[in-house]
Amino acid sequence: MNPIRTPAQIGTAFRSRRKHLKLSQATVASQLGVSQSRLSQLESNPEVLTVAQMLTLMSILGLQLNVDKSRGTPSTKVEW
Repeated sequence: MNPIRTPAQIGTAFRSRRKHLKLSQATVASQLGVSQSRLSQLESNPEVLTVAQMLTLMSILGLQLNVDKSRGTPSTKVEW
């Protein structure tokens, strides 16, 4: 899998994995404890996910988070 460097890539990864598993937004949303429309928003706009929601969603989708050193030069520009 390619490294994720932007929030949009996280949303795409979640959506792709959910579809690969043939899970509806309603099914995953129910397990996450949110509405289907809220899950749709989270997939489209993942920067609003809390860390707890992200980790729970990853668990539901059978994903895990690995933190690793970047192979490139560290970026000097950081936006918060």
